Amino acid sequence: MAPDPGTFPAARDGVAGLFGPDSVTWRLHADPLLIVGGIRALLMQSLHPLALAGVVEHSGFKEDPWGRLGRTAEFVATLTYGTRSEAVKAAARVRGAHRGLTGVEPESGMPYRVDDPALLLWVHCCEVDSFLSTARRSGADLSDDDADRYLAEQVVAAELIGIAPEDVPTDRADLAGYFTDVAPMLGVTAEAQRAVRFLLAPPMPAWVRLLTPARPAWGGLTTLAFGLLPTWARKMYRLPGLPTTDAAATAGLRALRSSVRRLPAQWREGPALRAARERLAS
Repeated sequence: MAPDPGTFPAARDGVAGLFGPDSVTWRLHADPLLIVGGIRALLMQSLHPLALAGVVEHSGFKEDPWGRLGRTAEFVATLTYGTRSEAVKAAARVRGAHRGLTGVEPESGMPYRVDDPALLLWVHCCEVDSFLSTARRSGADLSDDDADRYLAEQVVAAELIGIAPEDVPTDRADLAGYFTDVAPMLGVTAEAQRAVRFLLAPPMPAWVRLLTPARPAWGGLTTLAFGLLPTWARKMYRLPGLPTTDAAATAGLRALRSSVRRLPAQWREGPALRAARERLAS
């Protein structure tokens, strides 16, 4: 049974949003390494041929990758830190954008609907697993109980985008079982190979490539995210030269976290979190 947003004490006031400042979601989504988890999620999501076909054919990711990544990050931030009204409206826009979009996966010839709850569930599970796994492996203070509570909280977000709450994993055991069940549907298609290469080296304006450290910085983040994938996912991709051991990836992630945490708070925290704090303070 999905938890209603009101069951989280700090979220009973609509101004506090779906979760509220006492939630694990607020704490986890404020982590400065959430971007690494987001890239990991994209790499995982690309292993489902039907889900990937929907992204390739309907999202505009290839034409405007940075815009798509920015919109996704903004959506997560709104669901996390916006008011309840803002979160509901953002989710409604996403459902509206998905409605009626269909296609055929080119290698298998299988038809799909972008708003198919099974595909939405795959995207959701990759996202929460990636955010949670990345934060915990980086050294964030999240207990097993915190991890389970985070997954339970996120049922609310899944329901808003069109997934039946009873289908959404509510703890770590449920989530592991889901990935076991979905495994036969996964595979590395030619499109998945192109997607991972695209993520490792996305197009950038010449001035960005030549005058800023954006290219090597992004390459470092995506390489690290690949190393954080589950062993079964890394083996499916079979990419030589990228991290293949859990220990190496975890060590790299913790070193990055140590460096990032030295930055001033205003550089580590997103504007949505700061706005939410100001809103609640007033």
